[in-house]
Amino acid sequence: MKKITTLVLLVFSSFSMLANTALTDKEILVKLYEATNGSEWKVQWNLSQPMTNWAGVKVVNEKVVALDLQDNNLVGNIPAELGNLQNLQELNLHKNSLSGSIPASLGNLKELRVLDLSFNSLSSAIPASICNLSNLKTLELYMNKLSGELPSNLGNLKSLETLAVFNNEIEGTIPVSFYGMTTLKTVLLNSNKLRGTLSPDVANLTQLTNFSLFENNFQGQVPLSIEKLNNLKEMNISYNQFNGLVSRKLAMLDTLNMTMVNESGVAYLMNVAIEVDKRPIVSEE
Repeated sequence: MKKITTLVLLVFSSFSMLANTALTDKEILVKLYEATNGSEWKVQWNLSQPMTNWAGVKVVNEKVVALDLQDNNLVGNIPAELGNLQNLQELNLHKNSLSGSIPASLGNLKELRVLDLSFNSLSSAIPASICNLSNLKTLELYMNKLSGELPSNLGNLKSLETLAVFNNEIEGTIPVSFYGMTTLKTVLLNSNKLRGTLSPDVANLTQLTNFSLFENNFQGQVPLSIEKLNNLKEMNISYNQFNGLVSRKLAMLDTLNMTMVNESGVAYLMNVAIEVDKRPIVSEE
């Protein structure tokens, strides 16, 4: 009995110690400041002041809900502790000099609506945990050095409207789950190393207004089902290896009128199918 009592006390003591060592939101931001050379930021924080006075930090009920440090000369790695800002709804670190990988811990930010890590020097693969952010509307990771494949569970981002991952080194095919992301409005995957075919299921993305696969390694027939996307205003799927016939409507929609490259790397225009008038021929007699 004495051993059991001792064990219970040890368990409660352990939980108590964990609770006491949990970082506050301010302590987490200090970790970010120290990890990204805060003394050299364009707009610095006075760490002796309340975090409500810190530039780019929005606080509600003593919890950080938004962090906007774009173009502020952050240099270094994104600390994993940032994933403990449980109330964070917007994280904008656009146009800095951040390197290293995207912390998997950012997948813990369940309230996040906007994640913008674009225009940095981030590398490695996009962590699959990012796809746990079911409230995310904007994911901008463009102009980095990201590699690997798009997460297979990308389709779990059921609220996503903007997916911008262009100018990276992403490989592999578009995951099947992508074609179920019916809330998407803007998809910019251009200037990567993506390959494979484009599924006719792209017609499921009925809200799509801007679609760019420019400069990848896609092959096969361009799905005519793209014509069903009535909201599509801008498209660029040129400089791939698509082949076959496309309608004049699709060719006109594409920014470069379906300019493709063959196996020798030579650019050519895809064959455009002439839309024939299908009215019956009436005899003159």
